[in-house]
Amino acid sequence: MTNYLQRIYRDSLGLLTDLYELTMAYGYWKQGLAERQAVFQLFFRKRPFGGSYAVCAGMEVALEFIRAFHFSKEDLAYLESLHLFEKGFLDYLGALKIELDIDAVPEGTTIFPYEPLIRVKGPLLQAQIMESALLNIINFQTLVATKASRVCWAARPDQVVEFGLRRAQGIDGAIAASRAAYVGGCHSTSHVLAGKLFNIPVMGTHAHSWVMAYKREEEAFRAFAEVFPQNCIFLIDTYDTLEGARHAVEVGKEFRAQGVELQGVRLDSGDLATLSSEVRQILDEGGFPKAQIMASNELDESIISDLKHQGSRITIWGVGTNLVTARDQPALDGVYKLSAIEDETGEWRYCLKVSDQVIKTTHPGISQVRRYFDGRGAVADMLYDERIPLTARPHIINHTDASATRDVKENWTFRDLLVPMLRKGQSVYVSPSLKEIREKTYRELEQFDPAIRRFLNPSPFFAGTEQQLYNLKLKMIHEIKD
Repeated sequence: MTNYLQRIYRDSLGLLTDLYELTMAYGYWKQGLAERQAVFQLFFRKRPFGGSYAVCAGMEVALEFIRAFHFSKEDLAYLESLHLFEKGFLDYLGALKIELDIDAVPEGTTIFPYEPLIRVKGPLLQAQIMESALLNIINFQTLVATKASRVCWAARPDQVVEFGLRRAQGIDGAIAASRAAYVGGCHSTSHVLAGKLFNIPVMGTHAHSWVMAYKREEEAFRAFAEVFPQNCIFLIDTYDTLEGARHAVEVGKEFRAQGVELQGVRLDSGDLATLSSEVRQILDEGGFPKAQIMASNELDESIISDLKHQGSRITIWGVGTNLVTARDQPALDGVYKLSAIEDETGEWRYCLKVSDQVIKTTHPGISQVRRYFDGRGAVADMLYDERIPLTARPHIINHTDASATRDVKENWTFRDLLVPMLRKGQSVYVSPSLKEIREKTYRELEQFDPAIRRFLNPSPFFAGTEQQLYNLKLKMIHEIKD
């Protein structure tokens, strides 16, 4: 996967940004602030899909973007053509060497609103111009990984195949979505390029056009079995689903005599609950009780959950459009905010954005997230400032409801979520394989009460701000408003 990332980012992506990032960078340079140390934090505010959690994804891609960041001669020529920037600034960009410190949440980690996924520390100009690209990468992949986690939870213990290439938002969207879907828990993909780039298992059957290319349906099945004897999964709903199932059994018996076993059938339309039960009966009575039933057709976690409650006999789920486009919530509301900057004397000055909307008032400082565990699993997350010494048993105040509080208990253990990944622009973290990240996703979610994964009225996980940081935030708000 690293080779893929290096190929993707070997050409300059310095202009993968919004213009205002460059105009601010120019202003910092003009005002002598470009090299001043600053801290930015990337986080999201709203729980996606009406759920209770998100799955962090896209970090390896983001890190490679930062490591490879530069402005090419062509980039600088284009910026010069805009007649916005003087030559000295363009020369500065051309010689820019990234020296950022990145602390981030490892991919596959379960995360909650207001918790920084990435903390960027370094020269103000450099940290600023990373904003748009980091949000692009992390927002999308985290969104799709979260959706995949929900789909896989609904389908458990069945396999889920990501089927979204043809409906994804462009080429890069398709590649990123396949990667994120696997991080979120999908077992395989139909997307062959993603399989090659990320070593994701690939799976596929055939389309209706294969059946229609032959005069008779059973002839089409027979031909497919001859060509792919180890992948005998027939799409049976081109004409009549139940008749298609009978044809699959007929051809399956023929090829069983040759040592080729019918692996399964696929449904792509109709009443999937009723049809899958009827097809299961046909397969069982025909002597193929181990043949699986695969289904596709605009599936998502709610539909899969309903079908299971209706007693469907589907055992493999192909999920495409609703997964890779995150149709019911097509964007994560991740933001990237300045939280601290050095003043003229080299002392840190904490910053926050104030809003009449509580959820839009940001946290100041140099934040870390501490996850606490009792003997059964995760019990609370605490946002705290690394420069403020913690008391022996910190007091935590809920991010959105100050009346909800929790005291850390003596027997709780903890783990800090943000880990060092880059120092002065150089790697200090070895990314695990995508398969290991996927396994981490499952392990992480098992640490929480299953109620947080409910689709209807999920139980919220307690996450809040450490008392001293909370008090500092209130004090700063009052000072700004007075």
